[in-house]
Amino acid sequence: MGGEFEVPAMRTLRAGLHGVFYVLLAIGLTRVSGSWAALSGGALLGAVYTAGLTLGRRRTAALVWLAAVVLVWAALGALTTDFVWLAFPLFFLCMHLLPPRAGVPAVIAVTAVTVGTLAVHGPALNPAQVVGPAIGAMAAVLMVAGYTALYRESERRRGLIDELTRTRAELAETQHEAGVLAERQRLAREIHDTLAQGLSSIVLLLRAAPPDPSGYVEEARHAAEDNLAEARRFVHALTPPGLDGSLEEALRRLCSREGAAFQLDGEPYTLPRRAEIALLRIAQGGLANVSRHAEAARAALTLTYMEDEVAMDIVDDGRGFDPLTRSGNGLGFIRDRAAELGGAVTVESAPGLGTALAVTLPVP
Repeated sequence: MGGEFEVPAMRTLRAGLHGVFYVLLAIGLTRVSGSWAALSGGALLGAVYTAGLTLGRRRTAALVWLAAVVLVWAALGALTTDFVWLAFPLFFLCMHLLPPRAGVPAVIAVTAVTVGTLAVHGPALNPAQVVGPAIGAMAAVLMVAGYTALYRESERRRGLIDELTRTRAELAETQHEAGVLAERQRLAREIHDTLAQGLSSIVLLLRAAPPDPSGYVEEARHAAEDNLAEARRFVHALTPPGLDGSLEEALRRLCSREGAAFQLDGEPYTLPRRAEIALLRIAQGGLANVSRHAEAARAALTLTYMEDEVAMDIVDDGRGFDPLTRSGNGLGFIRDRAAELGGAVTVESAPGLGTALAVTLPVP
């Protein structure tokens, strides 16, 4: 577990653990002051323990240090019982540095050494000398397990908050984009339906007018034609980017940029402008998700024209996900775009098995 919980709360717990160890070590050294062997062993234990505090996050070195501390402590048990209660901080040390599968057996081993030390040096082992260390061991295991569960729940919630923040940012960006797009479309329609149509009518009337020796009619016709061309350029400039040509051409260019294969099925026919824009935006979002999240080697987009609907499929061989538990990465916005036009979105995916996104829009 070492290195997983480098958060302020864990640093505080570690500082408390070290403090308990040194306090119990000092008590033991005071009690064995008359025995040079036990005093030297206790000093060695303190030196080994202190040396380990400088190891940082080097896992292998930390495990070697843990083994050295436990071995020196166990050897001291052959001399005296005055250091036996150091087992309590050692319980936490084992659970902190070892994974659960190894940490629990290590705690059991330290408990056994504790009980064995008390049995060797005492006239007779009483129940309290067994129950006490066992309760301490269980408390250490349960406390670390509880903290681990709380930490993981905190991390899960932090992940959900991060996902919500990203989703809100994507929603705000999409809404802004939709507003800009709607305004561009409105302006394009207004210019086309008013100025462009009016200028077109003026041009036709001036062309049909009888010859004017003064040249004013011809001059007016040229001015009207120039302004009609300018109005059409405005309409063209306000057309959503990527749809200068047909939908198929726009999707083909998009797939080429994103490194995806493109396939066209069925006989293409003219779709409502809103449907073309929605399909292009969905394709942009879907292929962007593939690039950002899927880690896919291959991706393909298929546009299919049917009699009463048009379908678009985006398939990749990436890492996949569980659609029932995850709805981020823009899928909600894709569903919203399709729903606005009476369409439907289907997502098929599983961890490690890639993703298939299918969009269908009805044809009016």
